[in-house]
Amino acid sequence: MCCLDLFADYSLTTIFALAVLAFTAGFIDAVVGGGGLIQIPALLINLPNTPVATIFGTNKVAAITGTSVAAYQFSKKVNFNFKLLIIVSFFSFVSSFLGAMIVSIINSEILKPIILFVLVIILVYTYLKKDLGTGSKKELSFKKQVIYGSLIGGIVGFYDGFFGPGGGSFYLLGFVVLLGFDFVRASAYAKIINCVTNVGALLVFLKQGNYLMQIGIVMAFCNIAGSLMGSKMALNQGNKFIRVIFLIVVILMILRYAYDIFIT
Repeated sequence: MCCLDLFADYSLTTIFALAVLAFTAGFIDAVVGGGGLIQIPALLINLPNTPVATIFGTNKVAAITGTSVAAYQFSKKVNFNFKLLIIVSFFSFVSSFLGAMIVSIINSEILKPIILFVLVIILVYTYLKKDLGTGSKKELSFKKQVIYGSLIGGIVGFYDGFFGPGGGSFYLLGFVVLLGFDFVRASAYAKIINCVTNVGALLVFLKQGNYLMQIGIVMAFCNIAGSLMGSKMALNQGNKFIRVIFLIVVILMILRYAYDIFIT
């Protein structure tokens, strides 16, 4: 009875909808990132009277668990260069923190048309380049990997702190295009780095009290379930499967930003 009281303010329909969408978000996020494109709107629609900061905090509670599970699943199959991983994670964490700080100073709306344009270019480029990410195309020196990786971490980390949704997808594409990784390896690196950048944001939200823990825990379990399925399918199906899901997520991101720019 005590557990049921925790959800007294929410209808069964709301809980069920959030659970299903958290599972879906976990699945997509495990494959190519971008789970926030599903999970954040799900929270906004089903909890319309909840402050936006609390929505973001609750999303992080759920998302970080699923991303961590996916990262662990990939780590069992992919060999990491941990020096490179640590360096990229450091730049991602710092730039993500700076992005979160600057968002309170600069109106993020002015950059949305630029993001939309970049997403359209990414969609066309990935679609036309059929062999992109199907295998490791480059053998870069460690020095070049560090330089390109730090550049990816700095730019995408800032975006993750400033905007957020789809950050994992940008990491993935950066590792494929600049470092020459295949989609499976790139996705594995993206998961680990996303975990690092998400920890900082989650700590801020927890300190501020901007979260609904009971909702977050329910969504976290569902996010984990979706993440387990998504990571297993990605590892079993390979690069072509990840490429298709990546294209779908980029299309969703284009629709989301186009709606923000031209409709709202």
